Amino acid sequence: MGRTYIVEETVGQYLSNINLQEKAFVSGLLIGQCSSQKDYVILATRTPPKGEQNESPKHSKAKLDNLDEEWATEHAHQVSRMLPGGLLVLGVFIITALEMGSEFQNTLRRLVFAVEKSVNKKRLWNFTEEDVSERVILHFCSSTKKIFCRTYDIHDPKSSAKPADWKYQNGLSASWLSLECTVYINIHVPLSTTSASYTLEKNTKNGLARWAKQIENGIYLINGQVKDEDCDLLEGQLLNSDHRSTAMVQICSGSVNLKGAVKCRAYIHSNKPKVKDAVQAMKRDILNTVADRCEILFEDLLLNEIPEKKDSEKEFHILPHRVFVPILGSTVMLCDYKFGDESAEEIRDHFLEMLDRMIQIEDLEIAEEINTACISSSMDTEASLDNTDDEQPKQPIKTTIVLKIQQNIGVIAAFAVAALAAGISFHYFSD
Repeated sequence: MGRTYIVEETVGQYLSNINLQEKAFVSGLLIGQCSSQKDYVILATRTPPKGEQNESPKHSKAKLDNLDEEWATEHAHQVSRMLPGGLLVLGVFIITALEMGSEFQNTLRRLVFAVEKSVNKKRLWNFTEEDVSERVILHFCSSTKKIFCRTYDIHDPKSSAKPADWKYQNGLSASWLSLECTVYINIHVPLSTTSASYTLEKNTKNGLARWAKQIENGIYLINGQVKDEDCDLLEGQLLNSDHRSTAMVQICSGSVNLKGAVKCRAYIHSNKPKVKDAVQAMKRDILNTVADRCEILFEDLLLNEIPEKKDSEKEFHILPHRVFVPILGSTVMLCDYKFGDESAEEIRDHFLEMLDRMIQIEDLEIAEEINTACISSSMDTEASLDNTDDEQPKQPIKTTIVLKIQQNIGVIAAFAVAALAAGISFHYFSD
């Protein structure tokens, strides 16, 4: 028996309303959340045309070989940055005037593997054995309205297609729990004599990789106590646990520092969520948003040809703010990133281009107004504090991230501190 996809009804309306306009096909992405039993699709977005690429009537019968895989995967990479924790690109769709044939299926197979590779190539976290490894391909015939749905195991390049059920459900986007926290990060990356010669981007990525392990291994608390990860999020037994990290002194030739406040947000479907589902969604959003901001910064520096400082000169760069935007008719919010000199109109236009949805400027929620996250680097020789895991620490340093979780009938607020070690505390409130 194949996987079942529960799909928001507005997704079906969106696919039906796409006009081929004499094109051979339109392709795009399916966005939602995986669970062990079924997957939830809450959004579909077409891949934007490349530049002024418009097909004339004489090319309307062009084959799918003309699908620009590089352009489609870059779109997927951009869209993945706009998804909060818990949401991901579940697969791809294609719309044609013809019914499904082997040509379409082969094209979709190549595309879904390429998309998955694109959205995960720079992630700071790894898939676990419990993560769902199947991704969906969907063919929609604009003439007959017939749907062809299959899945592939993206961890197995030789996997064959499996049948899948595609079921629409009204109001699916309203059935979500929201998690939110503000993480005050202070990542200090000491540079050895060798690493001091690396680029700022490479040194930052090396530091983030070490920090990510600490976030992954952090302790996550429910009302101040460790809760069994297999229990339901809103109930379950409490356990005793403790975790410490030790500090060590390291002589370095310079350092890179990433510090400031970042707003993190995640969503999980309200169908009997487990503690581990909530923890994993929030951990991955913490890691994603920090990594994405750094990547966007370095792309901007490259685009504007801003040279790095030399030798002992200090560098200082402000990371982009996170901006949240609601989806019409949904409790889920998507996000984007903006630098201080970017206008709200630019964010609106980016949403329209990437997600094919017009948003209202007044709905933009700039997540961080103070304590802006930034990267700085210097080549001054100094003793630096670093940390290592130790079973018997002599100088324990313990840091707690505190989250408050509430269902959609209420409001969620959370505050967090993250430095060397990490723990997260969940507090649930019900009306």
